[in-house]
This record gives sequence, C-alpha cells and structure tokens, in this order.
Amino acid sequence: MSGRIAVVGIGNMGLAMALRLRDRGFAVAVRDIAPAREALAHAEGLAVCDSPAAAAEGARAAIVAVVDAAQTEDVLFGAQGLAAALPRGAAVLLCPTIAPHDTERFAARLAEAGLEAIDAPMSGGPLRAREGTMSLMVACAASSFERQRDLIEALSGAVFRLGERPGDGARMKLVNNLLAGINLAGAAEVLALAERAGLDPALALDVIERSSGQSWIASDRMRRAIAGDLAPRAHTTLLNKDTHLALAMAQRLGLATPVGEHAAALFARACESGFAALDDASLFELLRRR
Repeated sequence: MSGRIAVVGIGNMGLAMALRLRDRGFAVAVRDIAPAREALAHAEGLAVCDSPAAAAEGARAAIVAVVDAAQTEDVLFGAQGLAAALPRGAAVLLCPTIAPHDTERFAARLAEAGLEAIDAPMSGGPLRAREGTMSLMVACAASSFERQRDLIEALSGAVFRLGERPGDGARMKLVNNLLAGINLAGAAEVLALAERAGLDPALALDVIERSSGQSWIASDRMRRAIAGDLAPRAHTTLLNKDTHLALAMAQRLGLATPVGEHAAALFARACESGFAALDDASLFELLRRR
C-alpha cells in the first residue's frame, strides 16, 4: 500500500523524507513557508501545494516536520491547516522536537477531529533521512502503527516502538538530544584544547574516533568544523531549543542535570555570538576563539 502523503515542512529533514517516500512509490505533496525550499522540491519533481490543507486533500497520512510547537499548531489547526482537510481516519506523524505536553495536547485535538496521532520524532540528519537509515521514535496506538506500518518502515530502518502513550516519543527525543548536545559541546571543547596545545585537531579527532572519547555527532560535526564548513545541516538554534526543552522536562521531574545545563548554555552563547543560522558545528569556532 502506498497512497498520497502530505509532508509539511521541507527543511533539510523534511525534504529528505519526502524524496525518500517518493522513491519508495508514494505520491508525495509538500508545503513549506520558504519559497526557496518549495523551489527545491519542485525541481525534484514533487507536487508543491499552496497550503497544508491543499497538501492534505485525499492523503492517507501527513508528516509534520516543522521546527517547534508554535509552527506545529499553526500547520495542524491554523487557517488552511491539516486537521480540517485530512480525511477522517488519516494519520498525522508528529516529527518535530517539542515538549511532551505539547505532543499530548496535539494528539488529543487530532483525536477529537477523527484523526490518528503518531508521535514520531526523528534523529540522524538529512543524509540518513534520505537513505531511510535515520532513527524514528514512535509512540501511538498499535492499530495506528499497523495501518501506517509501510509508511513508517519506508521512512526508517531503525524504528523504535516506545508504547502507546502520546508524548513518549517526544520524551525519548529530548533524552537523546540532550546527550547529543552534551557530546557535541564536549567534542568542540576538547578539540579547541587540542588546537591550543599545538596539536592538529584533525589528527586529534582521528585518535578520538578510535579511542574511548568517540561519538557519532563529534565525528559528523567536527570534521566539517575543522575544515571551516559551517553550512547549516542542523542549525545551532535547533540544539539550543532542544537542550533547553530537555532541561525544562528534567526540572519538572525534579532531576538535576548539571552537564546538560553547561551544554545548553554553550548553545545559547553560540546563538548570541552570531552562529544561530550556522551549523551546530559552530560550537568549535565559538570555543576556539575564547
């Protein structure tokens, strides 16, 4: 079973997901608020629509891949939103990194509209999204998962089912992204130290990758940072948002997160220092200048 899929939000991840589905035989309709992103989608042969509602017409499912809760609410329930246009019984995959209580709130409103919510944050970057190897953290009713299994498994070969409670996907994504932020901040700090100590940071990263300090995000980001490539694959603003959402969750649960707080502060400082629109590998440039 393939069918029409609406993808709203075709940034680096959303466009990669849309192209992945197109290649797997799904009819894909897309919408974004940025004309440049829609132009890229049009050049790839995707159907570009003038509103989320237009993309949703006749769709069996919609994927929301925008930045935050405010954008998600507008895409779902604003003027020309998805919820009023999707056929009853269609599914909505909620992929942004947002607070768990927002996911719960959106899931409840979608259910009231006769739609199935699938809490499905993603991780791994646009290249892995394009290849279908990103991770997908899914929380939804078992019946919803089965109805959309072919879609979910087309998106990812690494699907983690977290149960049926909406918000658990969001919780897991915040846990993951806080550690990603910690690992990235740590990698940027130690490579700045290596450089200041007179070592070749690229060689230092070679050593780290084959030693106990290795992490995927360090290798992925720091190779580019050392080469001076800060073109945004994942904007610094995103991990700034995500680490602070994770800290807020921890605070509500009464758990101290001192290492996470340090990492979040560095992402905030990077944004304040002019790196907000650059890749989050910019932490290396921030720290080497200090």
